[in-house]
Parts: sequence; C-alpha cells; structure tokens
Amino acid sequence: MCVSRCLQCVGISLVPMATICLLANILLLLPELKVHFLLEGHVTREAKWATGLWGSGFLVRVFIFTVMDVLYSCVCFLAAGICCLVSATGLSQGPLCLYNTTSGYLYNRTLWSGVCLEPRGVVQWNVVLFSVMGGASGLQTLFCGANILNSLLGLVLGQGFCHNKVSGPWQEAPPGSIRTCEMRKHKNSGEEVKLVTCINGT
Repeated sequence: MCVSRCLQCVGISLVPMATICLLANILLLLPELKVHFLLEGHVTREAKWATGLWGSGFLVRVFIFTVMDVLYSCVCFLAAGICCLVSATGLSQGPLCLYNTTSGYLYNRTLWSGVCLEPRGVVQWNVVLFSVMGGASGLQTLFCGANILNSLLGLVLGQGFCHNKVSGPWQEAPPGSIRTCEMRKHKNSGEEVKLVTCINGT
C-alpha cells in the first residue's frame, strides 16, 4: 500500500534529523561547553526557546512511533516549521554580544573574532549550529508536509489506491474480460521451471 510505504520512509528519515536538532540546540545552550554562560544569561533567546528540543526533537521523535496519526503529523509539521523559523531568526540576529553592532554581521567576518571576545568563537558556534538546526528542521517540515498530503490522498482515493498497480501475468484483467491462466512445467538444464501463460478473453 502506497500510504504505508510512504509513512515508513518518512519515519526512518526523521530519526537522524530529530537527533541532529536535539544535539544542535543543546550545544547552542552551552557556548564553549560551559554552563555558566547559560546561567548568567549570555545565551540568545532563540536558543533558550529550545525549539530544537521540544519541537523538531521530542515531538518529531514521538511522531515516528505514532506515524499513522494524521493529526499528529500536522502538529509535527507546525513544530518543525516553528523550529526552522526560530533558527533563521537566531542566525540573522547573532549572539548577544553582537546585538549593539551594525547589521549584516554574517557577511562581515572581521566582526566574528573582533567583537565577541567571550565566549570565544561564539559567532561561528551560532552560525554553524543554527544553520544545521534550521536545515534539519526545514527538511522535517517538508517530510511531514509530504506525509500529510499522502495521507489525505489515501483518505480521498482509498487506502489501496495503488495496491494493484503491478505488472506481470497476474495483473488484473480489463473490465468485461475473462483471464485464463495456464501453468506448465518443463526442465531446463536439469532444473524444473514453471511457466505461467495468461490469455484475456471475452
């Protein structure tokens, strides 16, 4: 059945993306892998919102085990979309130490090391992790959207709408005709081979 095959593919594809979003958001909360920056409030609000944890991470991983639920697919679609938007916002705003500088820091690499002295390399840290999380959550949004569309097609056209799309001698006969099949056996190089011949009649 087309719907179930699509659901399985989507579920398998979402596993690594959810893990990537989880790890990326955790690392965004810990510049230089030190917790005191988070405790002192030197982490951007986009990272603190933790959309990579509860959105593209937790909700999507739960979705993998409840993949047959179309309503939950819609919830995951929204969660992954929110995470993608938050990642894009965090990427454009930059770390806290760049808030009072001129805009467009992404295209001026001299600001990356000259403005932010602590945490060290925080601009590169944010750029890489927000880019990774935004890309992964964007793909999740596309996959969840494709799953919703596929499930709706299954509901409208029937769950087995492509079940009988096979080729070969056992393919369904055209309407109004009768199919007669004959099986014959013969030996080829000492091995028994079965041949099936089908003829459509009226």
